[in-house]
Amino acid sequence: MDLSNYKAVILAGGKGTRLYPVTKEIPKPLLRVRKKPIINYLMDLFHSHGVGEIAVMINEEFQDDFEWWKKRYYENRSIPFFAEKEPLGTFGGLWHAKEWIGDANFFLTNGDELKEIDLKQMAAFHDNLKPLGTVALVEVPNPQDYGVVVCNSDFVCEFLEKPENPPSNYISSGLYLLCPEIFEHHPGPQFTMIETDIFPKLAKEQKLAAYKFQGKWTDTGTWERYQKALDEWGKGTD
Repeated sequence: MDLSNYKAVILAGGKGTRLYPVTKEIPKPLLRVRKKPIINYLMDLFHSHGVGEIAVMINEEFQDDFEWWKKRYYENRSIPFFAEKEPLGTFGGLWHAKEWIGDANFFLTNGDELKEIDLKQMAAFHDNLKPLGTVALVEVPNPQDYGVVVCNSDFVCEFLEKPENPPSNYISSGLYLLCPEIFEHHPGPQFTMIETDIFPKLAKEQKLAAYKFQGKWTDTGTWERYQKALDEWGKGTD
């Protein structure tokens, strides 16, 4: 499947408070795993599948850091930054990228996770069902530590945040494929979380699909998980 007309947005504007004090100085997506910034793994994922254009949502406070990153690693690529003056959550800041996204289907990903997934298969799955959004789900041994996704066939029914007795081992991998019509549900440039403010509504309307994949996935949100990423992912290049 050709993804050259698709776009991608990397969410890199979070505070990374669980990794303080380091992330007071360095934005979490720019922390390194095997000598390679975390965000580079995501860039490589999209580039390897032929996604046409990639943008990054950032915190205005760290704009200079991301400008330095772009100059060092992607100087000859066009990578627009959309800077937030104040935190707008995982969906609110997308309002500023609305014009850039235009009428393209687009991937949206958290900027602090390492993941291996066949984006072309995910796009074909999405294209076949034609929902407003598709959530990539990954199976983990400790779903009680995350948001568990309950499915009915190929569609999401419910999200359970850190349940004591998880009904499933599948959690959201922090990667979504969205149709541009998702902006019909956007409240504007205000704090909005796609996981809690948007997806539950789409799930009730059976407009949110669930794509289960078997690839590698690690989040880096805590020191313990960051250490796991260092242990499990192969060596990168400086």
